[in-house]
Amino acid sequence: MQEKIITGKKYGLAVLILVILLYVAAIAGIIYSQAEVIAIFIPCIAYIALGWIALLGLKVVRPQEALVLTLFGEYYGTLKFQGFYWVHPFCTAINPAAKTKLSQSGDVIDKEKGNALAKVLSGNQNAEIEVTDKRISLKIMTLSNAKQKINDRLGTPIEIGIAVIWRVVDTAKAVFNVDNYKEYLSLQCDAALRDIVRIYPYDVAEGIDTTGDGQPDEGSLRGSSEVVARRIKEEIQGKVHEAGLEILEAKITYLAYAPEIAAAMLQRQQAAAVVDARKLIVEGAVGMVEMALDRLNEGVVQLDEERKAAMVSNLLVVLCGNKDVQPVVNSGSLY
Repeated sequence: MQEKIITGKKYGLAVLILVILLYVAAIAGIIYSQAEVIAIFIPCIAYIALGWIALLGLKVVRPQEALVLTLFGEYYGTLKFQGFYWVHPFCTAINPAAKTKLSQSGDVIDKEKGNALAKVLSGNQNAEIEVTDKRISLKIMTLSNAKQKINDRLGTPIEIGIAVIWRVVDTAKAVFNVDNYKEYLSLQCDAALRDIVRIYPYDVAEGIDTTGDGQPDEGSLRGSSEVVARRIKEEIQGKVHEAGLEILEAKITYLAYAPEIAAAMLQRQQAAAVVDARKLIVEGAVGMVEMALDRLNEGVVQLDEERKAAMVSNLLVVLCGNKDVQPVVNSGSLY
């Protein structure tokens, strides 16, 4: 479906003034003819009864909004620029997603104002009014779907959420190519998120290829969030192009292990941190022992191999221990 933009019908104000003037003229004609001059009286009565039909063609379009119009079941065109238009009186606006409310910004309808108006008009404080605006918002909108539980590349269950920045760029495709473009976008976001997350492990893992080039890399959900978000954006854009939507950006808003394994993964991370810390301590202790032996061999004292081994053992215990040591003073012979 090719979008057809209507641009040359911005004379709604002129039509409105003309209709009002014709109504005034018709009333004056009825009063003047007093049902005696049939040639004037009948046309004036007919216009008063049917003249309001022309007012049905008046359409107001605000900035960053659009109206998709159909005429007797056929696509008539799209009013996409702000202005006061007059179109065929029997044109009707269509928007299948008008009543759809997602977790997003950019809704055109203000239900609270409609309910307030209903309460004032009816005098009932519990009154509500159902406002259905057929306008399509062209503003940049944000879609934030609920968090999903997905298995990563290694089969570990994780919870992840994304925020998608999007807008409508082709109103005809959005209305006619899909049943409900908002629900369609939400579904495709969920599907794309699952497809991409299953490619990456949560943390860096050995032997995992996340780029598809056949070579292991260090890609992960936690460490490569920008790359993952860009791939999610491209995946969604490929799915919603036929719906006339443009994906501007996708961001990961939440990432964590699933609750059932979060405690075990936390212990694993703590153990890895302890191992790394101990490794660093041992490397430093070995360097200090080597330096001490070299300084002692420069002439301070001569040690045989057995005494060197004992000294190395004592120094490593002191440097690598996680508790304060209690020295033992030898007051006798070295040997």
